[in-house]
Amino acid sequence: MEQLWEQMKMSLQKCERCGLCRTRTQAVWGVGNPRTRVLLVGEAPGKNEDEQGEPFVGRSGQLLDKMLAVVDLDRKRNIYITNIVKCRPPENRDPAPEEVAACLGYLREQTRILEPRIIVCLGRISATRIIDPGFKVTREHGQWVEKGGIHMMGTFHPAALLRNPGNKPAALADFLGLREKIRQLCPEVYEL
Repeated sequence: MEQLWEQMKMSLQKCERCGLCRTRTQAVWGVGNPRTRVLLVGEAPGKNEDEQGEPFVGRSGQLLDKMLAVVDLDRKRNIYITNIVKCRPPENRDPAPEEVAACLGYLREQTRILEPRIIVCLGRISATRIIDPGFKVTREHGQWVEKGGIHMMGTFHPAALLRNPGNKPAALADFLGLREKIRQLCPEVYEL
């Protein structure tokens, strides 16, 4: 598994499946423990992520880390974080459908290798692609669905919480629900 994982990371750096390859500093594979059963999926790298090669390292990443800490999760220890799109869209715009389509193979392979029991979609872009095309974060956040044996939940993107801090209590409730779902489905995550 580890050899295949590393090969995929290397091939991503050479990827030219869409035009984002021309403006990126580097493609962002993900960060975390590949032995976990909990996968968090955002939409695309931002400026800081493009520079550092790791998802959620700017202000929104700091907020995400604080929310994860409340429920005893840590990006280095017991979860894995990635994005739908692996390269930064210019000016942090939403990824175009063709860019999402170009990257989906990488996400599918990450999911196949990780075999998560739980996927948390951070924001509208990932939730509409993974859970349901009509997903509305403000109405459906924190609700669990099961597809192919994987339990999935969408919640607010941390950057959206920075813009609309009034949604932080609802997002925190979603993370508390995540902790309960982990305890129910894969408690070993807390032993990693």
